[in-house]
Amino acid sequence: MRLGGEFTGTPEGRCPPEPSAGGPLCGYKLAHLLLSRDGTRAGFTGVSVGGALPYGVLADARCAYGRRHPRPAPRCDCGFHALHSRADALALTRAGAHRCTALLEVTALGGRIRYARGMRYARQRVRSVHVGPCDCGLPPGVFVDAGRGRAGCRALTGACARCATGRDTVGFGTFAQLAGGGLRVIAGHGRADGSGAPSGTAGACWHVRVR
Repeated sequence: MRLGGEFTGTPEGRCPPEPSAGGPLCGYKLAHLLLSRDGTRAGFTGVSVGGALPYGVLADARCAYGRRHPRPAPRCDCGFHALHSRADALALTRAGAHRCTALLEVTALGGRIRYARGMRYARQRVRSVHVGPCDCGLPPGVFVDAGRGRAGCRALTGACARCATGRDTVGFGTFAQLAGGGLRVIAGHGRADGSGAPSGTAGACWHVRVR
């Protein structure tokens, strides 16, 4: 997810901020969910410039432009992007282009550049995936093929049991297990304050422990 100008802009006449180190920070972002064509691996891809670079539960940032510099670089868009506020990320899911995306809760690691509403950072751990409602508006229960993808992968989206009838499905628990890293997959985007599942959703959670 690329942060817009209101997140990454710098005052006129000033240099972009330099990356700084620090402890882990929590962030929120949107992503498409991916499953390898052979059904053995699960991961994510961004919704903007990062869409060409799939990543796993624990991953290091790469420069989408192929530039050889540390990530994040002050004068580039590289690095993972996330918002500080769950409410801001949740608001983006209402846009038409992002209605089929999942809301990720992530831990930002390594060097980072902080902005008013978001940050760019070097390393990321995806802690949980919050799956939005089915196209019909009912709570999701499984994943189905979203009808798009990339070489070697297909994108997934949440669907209710009725809409998934007759289609190939992937269980939330299966996705969590394939992704690894103790990932949690939760039905429903949750409330803007993170206090739970929105009204009308089951709020069920699938969690695979790291052994």
